[in-house]
Amino acid sequence: MAENMLHTGLPFMKMHGLGNDFVVLDSRQTPVVMTPALATALADRHRGVGFDQLAVIHDDAEADLRLVFYNSDGSLSAACGNATRCIARYEMARTGKAALSLRTERGLLSALDTGDGLTSVNMGPPQLAWDAIPLAREMDTLRLPLDGAPTATGMGNPHCTYFVEDAEAVDLAAHGPVIEHDPLFPQRTNVQFAHVIGPDHLRMRVWERGTGITLASGSSSCATAVAAARRGLTGRTVRIELDGGTIHIDWREDGVWMTGPTAHVFDAVLTPDFLAGLA
Repeated sequence: MAENMLHTGLPFMKMHGLGNDFVVLDSRQTPVVMTPALATALADRHRGVGFDQLAVIHDDAEADLRLVFYNSDGSLSAACGNATRCIARYEMARTGKAALSLRTERGLLSALDTGDGLTSVNMGPPQLAWDAIPLAREMDTLRLPLDGAPTATGMGNPHCTYFVEDAEAVDLAAHGPVIEHDPLFPQRTNVQFAHVIGPDHLRMRVWERGTGITLASGSSSCATAVAAARRGLTGRTVRIELDGGTIHIDWREDGVWMTGPTAHVFDAVLTPDFLAGLA
C-alpha cells in the first residue's frame, strides 16, 4: 500500500448503472496500489463501502484512460460494462468530450454521449468459439450440455445464459453459484436467466461470478442479447428489463453497443485509520 495513502487517506467515487454499483478510484489523481485485501475490505457493505465491482482509472499512452476491474471477492474482472459507462460519463463531464476511447483487458472500447443523460459503450464483438469464452472442452456454444441447454458467450468474461419461462421465478441464490463453479467453465462464469417478452424485448436476471446477485450487469446484458439473437428468439437490437431498470443493446458489425443511464452518487475519502488496518 502506498505510504501517502496511509497519511492522507484515499479519495474514491461511488457510482451505479441501474443499481449495479461501483467504487471508482482515480489513480491519475491519487496513485493507488490495489490489493485483493483492499478490494475485499472496500466491498464489505457493513465494514467498508460496498460494491458489485471496483474500478481503478489509469493513464494510457494511446487511449483517453485505462480501466482495471475487481470483483467483490478481490478477483480481477476483464470487463464491466456498466462501470465502463459510468466512468465514461464522468470523464466526459470532466473533459467536455463527447467521445472517448477506454482501454480494458477486453481491448480498446469506444464510448459516446448519446444525449438525454445516456451513455453508450461498444463492448466489442462477442466471443462465440468454445476456447475463446473459454469452456473446458470443444462443444457447441449455442446449446451447452447442461440441464436447460444454456448458451455460452464471451464478452471479455464468460457468460452462461438460460432462457426460461419466467426469469423472476428462478432462485438465483440457489442456482447461480452452482453454475458459476461448474467444471465446464475453467474461469468460472456469469449466469443469466432470461425470458422473451417480445421480438425486441427481454426480461433478465443475473448472478455475477465473484459477486453474486446484482441488480444489473452490462456485460451480462450484452451476452444475453447475443444469445437471444443467435437462438432466433429476438433480433439484434433489444431492450432488456433488469432488476435495476432498462438497458438497450445493439449487436452491430463493429461490436455490441450498450446504452443506458448512469449515476455518480457521491465522492468520499477512505480514512488513514481504515487503510492502516489493511497494511
